[in-house]
Amino acid sequence: MTFGKGLSRKPSQPKGRQLDEDALQDVRGLLGDEPRRRDLLIEHLHKIQDAFGALHARHLHALAEEMRLSQAEVFEVASFYHHFDIVREGEAAPAPLTVRVCDSVACSIKGADALAAVLETGLDPTKVRIQKVPCIGRCAGAPAVQVGKRAIENANELAVHSAIFASENEPEIPDYIGLKRYLCDGGYQLLQKVRAGSLTAGEIAEKALEAGLRGLGGAGFPTGTKWKIVHDLPGPKYLTINGDEGEPGTFKDRFHLERDPHRMLEGALIAAHAIEAERVYLYMRDEYPAVLEILRRELDLLREAGIITTIDIELRRGAGAYICGEESAMIESIEGKRGLPRHRPPYIAQVGLFGRPTLNHNVETLFWIRDIVEKGPEWFAAQGRRGHKGFRSFSVSGRVRNPGVKQAPAGITMNELIDEYCGGMEEGHSFKAYLPGGASGGILPASLGDEPLDFGTLEKHGCFIGSHAVVVFSDKDNMRDVALNLMRFFKHESCGQCTPCRSGTEKMVSLLEDKTWDEGKIADLQEVMRTASICGLGQAASNPVASVLKFFAGEGQA
Repeated sequence: MTFGKGLSRKPSQPKGRQLDEDALQDVRGLLGDEPRRRDLLIEHLHKIQDAFGALHARHLHALAEEMRLSQAEVFEVASFYHHFDIVREGEAAPAPLTVRVCDSVACSIKGADALAAVLETGLDPTKVRIQKVPCIGRCAGAPAVQVGKRAIENANELAVHSAIFASENEPEIPDYIGLKRYLCDGGYQLLQKVRAGSLTAGEIAEKALEAGLRGLGGAGFPTGTKWKIVHDLPGPKYLTINGDEGEPGTFKDRFHLERDPHRMLEGALIAAHAIEAERVYLYMRDEYPAVLEILRRELDLLREAGIITTIDIELRRGAGAYICGEESAMIESIEGKRGLPRHRPPYIAQVGLFGRPTLNHNVETLFWIRDIVEKGPEWFAAQGRRGHKGFRSFSVSGRVRNPGVKQAPAGITMNELIDEYCGGMEEGHSFKAYLPGGASGGILPASLGDEPLDFGTLEKHGCFIGSHAVVVFSDKDNMRDVALNLMRFFKHESCGQCTPCRSGTEKMVSLLEDKTWDEGKIADLQEVMRTASICGLGQAASNPVASVLKFFAGEGQA
């Protein structure tokens, strides 16, 4: 029986959307000999998006068929990540070129919103799509724009138009220390000593503890202790590296990897050997196409040189989800799923990637391993100030004269960082406030510019150092606007898994958009978000609002 034109099907056909054989051949051609494992789903989605500029429904169906997954599974993963463009039947595909304008706080105060508005009115939307997006890790060059995969710092209308019309949309690969140069400087000799047994895992862990090396992605947990915990657990075990630094104001990992990638890679192989890991998974954010290309090249060279042997490093590409900076959400993403944080306990050290014990590290933490062992833990420990140990890579942006990554002593103060490392404030601007630890670390006034910057020093003020992402504000900036910008970011990036975060960030934005802030409602909502959210996103999202009410009460009104 036929109920309408085009709705009939042959009895031999299954119900539902019919498989497009041409689309199936497209997918098979793209995947080639790649395994069809579930954990590679996101990698395969990237291949389709890169090839066709979007994820058309026919290709999603074909991918589900090829990977023996339900269409619902494939769709829910593809729709979770911001960098995937799903095109349903009958819908138009996006423009062939996407221009991403960062509207996070460092770019916002430098005119990103006005730039986006100008670009939207001056370009053909059928050829160029303008998107306002969260932090792309170019805060020192604010306002920052990506034309395709080409980053433009200190962007203006002319620079963006020039890149578009010249078809400059591929990443620029910076001059970096490749394998040959790194080997000439003694690279991978320490790894050989570790493999030969002349330096044991326990000895390296002790050196890391003596040096005071801590997790530098934000949590600050002692590195040597993490190694010992995972080392003593039964295998198989894995090492994961979180390069998804999506915290607004953070760009230190990109800085290191675009200059000296092998220092981190050697640290990773040493750590993997120390815990007897079977494999290393390096998760890198999609906003860093140049870094991804560098890592692909250098990992291939390491395999060809026989430096990567039994423990391989597998590069995984993020897809635009801030939540995947949370370690358990990152693990879910590596497994080919939506990046939803897990409930804890169990912790990933016991039940991590593929259900096995997992050691997770930040890029910068691994970057320091070689120097600490070769120069001695006492050398690293002595670099701090005021009793704090080691160097920190501060990502500094905002109203300073010379922004950028500053390798400075742990325990340095904000005033010292501005004056000694950043050349002071911009002309015509006076120091007013700063984010010490990115969007979630709270806001501190200039009157607290002499507080030491390190783990555990700022909590008494309701703030924390986190990933050492410092954004500096001046007398030209309104802290109410800053808090609203940051809360809109958290609303956009909430994974939606738990109600306190999903609904809490949305409600908080609406409260901050009112001409008069209702402090009672804000306080109640803050308490719910902090105590009931599953992960750190919801728990810390309201920190900037609390800081404004505490330190900048006069700016709580429009």
